Amino acid sequence: MAPDSGPDILSGWAVRHPGPVASGPLTPVRRPAPEPGPDDLLLRVEACGVCRTDLHLAEGDLPPHRPSTVPGHEIVGRVTTTGAAVTRFRAGDCVGGAWLRGTCGICRYCRAGHENLCPASVYTGWDADGGFAEAAVVPADYAYPLPDTEDATLLAPLLCAGIIGYRALRRSALPAGGRLGIYGFGASAHLAAQVALAEGATVHVLTRSAQARELALELGASSAGDAYDRPPEPLDSAILFAPVGDLVPVALEALDRSGTLAVAGIHLTDIPPLTYQRHLFYERNLCSVTSNTREDGREFLATAARIGIQVTVSRYPLSRAPEALADLAADRVHGAAVLTPG
Repeated sequence: MAPDSGPDILSGWAVRHPGPVASGPLTPVRRPAPEPGPDDLLLRVEACGVCRTDLHLAEGDLPPHRPSTVPGHEIVGRVTTTGAAVTRFRAGDCVGGAWLRGTCGICRYCRAGHENLCPASVYTGWDADGGFAEAAVVPADYAYPLPDTEDATLLAPLLCAGIIGYRALRRSALPAGGRLGIYGFGASAHLAAQVALAEGATVHVLTRSAQARELALELGASSAGDAYDRPPEPLDSAILFAPVGDLVPVALEALDRSGTLAVAGIHLTDIPPLTYQRHLFYERNLCSVTSNTREDGREFLATAARIGIQVTVSRYPLSRAPEALADLAADRVHGAAVLTPG
């Protein structure tokens, strides 16, 4: 992407023709600066994480909701313009834009505190342009205030990988001092593991990546093995972060009686047949994780600050977004991939 010729024309990447990463689904785009609505913030993007959901969108696992959408929903930026109705933020604030960007607020799910299940929910980088660009518009009611003293590159993965990992941890019903198995150890998993460890859990990591196993042990995991290995002890809870349906029976069989497996991905390959006695009997539980609520985000960000969470990142300039996506697809990313404009 060439340098901008004017302040109102911005560079970024869009998904025009979803397909395998090797086919080049990301296309460089140059567009006028977006205009915020009355309830919106216009952010100058300082960093944007590259999430596996972005990969699913680019490759077509998630059907596009609109043509030529700019992906990216782990956005850290500076407010440049606020809509007329915005009172929570002002120009210069450091703000995070995340996956969930809108709900109806009136359906039975929203009223019950389950806005992540709202049938009218909309998402950044899927229903509206996201952060693989130099600027992005974020609804103020769905934005998170962030500390402006922190490295934006280290904050970006917290906004989806961190938040969804936190929700997955809570969905796994991990008891106090329990034994947690984590299948797959990328951006989300390495953050959720730290929360579990800070809360006194024993963590066992199972992943095909040797580099990820090393990181898991550095962060305090009690063991780290291959994804299909048996953990050294029965598990009270498990989280499947890898989008691999074959691992569902593997993880269920590793659970102790009454254990829970939470499947954290938005997309999963097909699950093979389960055997009732081997995989579900003794009141083992299997549940999914669907997006997150804003309260999940607030709780996680407060927890991350309190425990001093360590974020491991692989940095890419915005101009190398296709390379970051390809590295994610091939499991070459160490921790979380993050794009930085400029």
